[in-house]
Amino acid sequence: MKTVILGIVVGAVALCGGVRYGWAAAPAAQGVTVEIKSFAFGPAELQVAPGTTVTWINRDQTVHNIISAQGKFASKGMDTDDRYSFTFEQVGDYSYLCALHPHMIGSVRVR
Repeated sequence: MKTVILGIVVGAVALCGGVRYGWAAAPAAQGVTVEIKSFAFGPAELQVAPGTTVTWINRDQTVHNIISAQGKFASKGMDTDDRYSFTFEQVGDYSYLCALHPHMIGSVRVR
């Protein structure tokens, strides 16, 4: 019984210490933000590593959306300060646009 309790205590101490120093925590996912402002994506072109999450934030007073030209992702209409995120797992080139304002274009290169 003492061995079991000692094992639990040692494990708890190690876990708490690990969390305190970041040892037990999983690595945080990479993230990149694209702002939608003045009817443009900023930055309009990104290069990211596989596993990166891109978050678009609408800073305009007009509704926008994000539509992948390859059909890989699509947001609903985003009002002011709304966000949409997508995690790019596969290497490749992904172009996108705002379907409501087709002159707004952007791209994500995953390498």
